[in-house]
Amino acid sequence: MQGRHDILGTIAWIVLWAVILGCNRSADSTADSAASSPETSSQAAVESSAEIPPEETHRSGDASKSTPPPESTRLARLPAFDQFDASTLLGESLVEDELQEGWIRLFDGQTGMGWNVVGDANWSIPEPGILRVDAGERGFLCTDLEWRDYELRVDFRADPSTNSGIFLRTTPRPGDLTTECLELNIAPADNPFPTGSFVHRKRLEPEQLGPFDPTQWHTFLIRVIDRHVEVDLDGRRIMDLDRIPVARSGHICLQHNEGRVEFRHLQIRPLGLDALATDDGWEADWEKTVREGAQMEVTGSDRGLHIVGGLGQLQSRQSFGDFILQASYQLARPQVNSGIFFRCIPDSMLDGYECQVNHATVDGDPLRPADGGAGAIFRRQNARIVIGDGTRPTYLTLVAQGPKMSTWVNGIQVVQFTDQRPAHENPRRGLRLDPGPISLQGHDPTTDVLYRFIRVADTP
Repeated sequence: MQGRHDILGTIAWIVLWAVILGCNRSADSTADSAASSPETSSQAAVESSAEIPPEETHRSGDASKSTPPPESTRLARLPAFDQFDASTLLGESLVEDELQEGWIRLFDGQTGMGWNVVGDANWSIPEPGILRVDAGERGFLCTDLEWRDYELRVDFRADPSTNSGIFLRTTPRPGDLTTECLELNIAPADNPFPTGSFVHRKRLEPEQLGPFDPTQWHTFLIRVIDRHVEVDLDGRRIMDLDRIPVARSGHICLQHNEGRVEFRHLQIRPLGLDALATDDGWEADWEKTVREGAQMEVTGSDRGLHIVGGLGQLQSRQSFGDFILQASYQLARPQVNSGIFFRCIPDSMLDGYECQVNHATVDGDPLRPADGGAGAIFRRQNARIVIGDGTRPTYLTLVAQGPKMSTWVNGIQVVQFTDQRPAHENPRRGLRLDPGPISLQGHDPTTDVLYRFIRVADTP
């Protein structure tokens, strides 16, 4: 009898664990389905920009498929990427002058897209446009991407006793402040490095700071080029350091040390980008290829590079691996289909990652891109929102950094994607990190797009 009870007990335990595992799998499946539904629901009948192998006819790479970051770097206390008010987000598009200069928003005002938390502090968005922290362990809110040469603009205000700072060219957990990274301090006058000082680099004396009420909004404008850094506070130059030892590139981190601090209007302008020709001398930088039987016309002028028809491409004569690209384009109609391909296989027709250039929506809903949406990494991750209709000058920023790819349209981030597939020579089939040409696409006979400028900087 005892042997029989043992057998029955064993069977009961097996059944119990099967139920538990089944429930977990069901919950995981439901969560994956819910997370990926915005992407699959926006799939349109319009097919890929170029011929896609049968195994590549699905869209992958949405946030639900990505390996979550460790608890110490997860944005657990900030809204998820899809929790935003669309009309408010659309209203955060930058003005024309800022876009022409290359500015983009690092903080969209509503979500934690583009940021990671390091440590366990109570980072929050208490109202649209404001980042706040005032309690928890010491740590950072850190950009997902690394940045090299740039201008950074940020507003801040703090309690009088607050000790905080802005870290530049840093790792998520900063190293040696004297040789590896920079900390622009936000701290009281009795601190060894008061507001405006670079910690362990240079102290800003109280008479240099002048009258200063930390509880009011103030603006830092920070310019970092190579080993030179300049800082303006409220429009007045307060720091100028040259030939400083510092990492060549790194993250931007907002610090929580002690006390309450708030940030807003975080914007960055990448520097050091070189223009690729879009005038009548375009052939110096591009080579035209057209699929047999197709027609694609290319005209360069002082207005830009006009591409009509397809299937074809303009492939850059230079190759780029990790880079920042900024472009302005204008479509004849929102439904016009083009794209900026990158890390392409040289001399191959559009075999690369594609940053989508298409503004079609389903029923006019910007949250339902008809074909991925402008800024999408096509067939990898849709744009979370379609910014504008593309028929006016539109500004695109694309950053490719190892397996990470992020895009902004009119200054608003629309994609944050990490390619976690196994490595493959062809990025249609797997992760490609090798440099390759950039290609501008003429998708079909209805393509009609004017690329007004294209600027690129290698960031190895």
